Amino acid sequence: MVRTQQDETKYREELKERIAELKKDKDAAIIVHNYQRPEIQDIADIKGDSLALSRAATRIGNDVIIFCGVRFMAESASILNPGKKIILPVIEAGCPLADMVNLDQIKAKRQQFPDAAVVCYVNSLAEIKAESDICCTSGNAVNIVKSLNEYRKIIFIPDKNLGLYVASQVPEKEIITLEGFCPSHVRLSKADVLKVKASHPGAEFLVHPECYPEVVELADGVCSTKQMFDYIEVSKCKEFIIGTETGLLYGLEKKFPGRKFYSASVNLLCADMKLTTLGWVAHALEFMEHEIKVPENIRVKAKRTLDRMLEVK
Repeated sequence: MVRTQQDETKYREELKERIAELKKDKDAAIIVHNYQRPEIQDIADIKGDSLALSRAATRIGNDVIIFCGVRFMAESASILNPGKKIILPVIEAGCPLADMVNLDQIKAKRQQFPDAAVVCYVNSLAEIKAESDICCTSGNAVNIVKSLNEYRKIIFIPDKNLGLYVASQVPEKEIITLEGFCPSHVRLSKADVLKVKASHPGAEFLVHPECYPEVVELADGVCSTKQMFDYIEVSKCKEFIIGTETGLLYGLEKKFPGRKFYSASVNLLCADMKLTTLGWVAHALEFMEHEIKVPENIRVKAKRTLDRMLEVK
């Protein structure tokens, strides 16, 4: 039997009703990253980028947080909220970038540069945060590095392109990078951007700093996802080319109905972010699967790293 569009719409509406009932029964809040599927963004209590969600997780009064994102984000929520139950609906939703650094690499870099601070991107696992000096996001990486007045050398892990962007903005410091990269953002090429720019010559180009430097150089604005919302809010331009994961366009189009948005490339897709569906959210709420819990000895050290980030304005 073939399911029609009408059947699909009815199924989704029933799932949304079921999710609303379960949320109330379980005293749960749903927080959602900007890259999630549109139907998941529509059920969010709080939606945002990594920094916004990290901060929001500390203010939520509910007993349960359903984290619609990837594993390192749920870990960060667990680190900051040890008394709450943090649920990641799809346990396979990971982050290849976060897996590109290990403890041996950090130890080797610390031995090589003993007078350097270790700044870890929030896209990292809890054990990596625990061994770092301070955390950062794409939105605050430059300010975090600038705030480290006692250090001239910075070991920046794991994203090389973000590290190179920080180096370009903070030339007074030596930024030592690893070879990590975001598999989605590195798919965007300079040729892709030039082609879309030629099709939309009046549009401004906003790019995420996880992209290659030659792509970043073409941008009118280099922004985290939240900063893209902020940029568009005050811009007089009516058209924008968006150089980050395509899921962001749904939120932008809802927030700014009078503007036009174009993806810089159809290849800007994060498969892990798309794993979460309404069905998995309903399942997670009903069975409280999958709880993300960080071992206490790691959590305490990782929290110190996240707290230092949150203290920087």
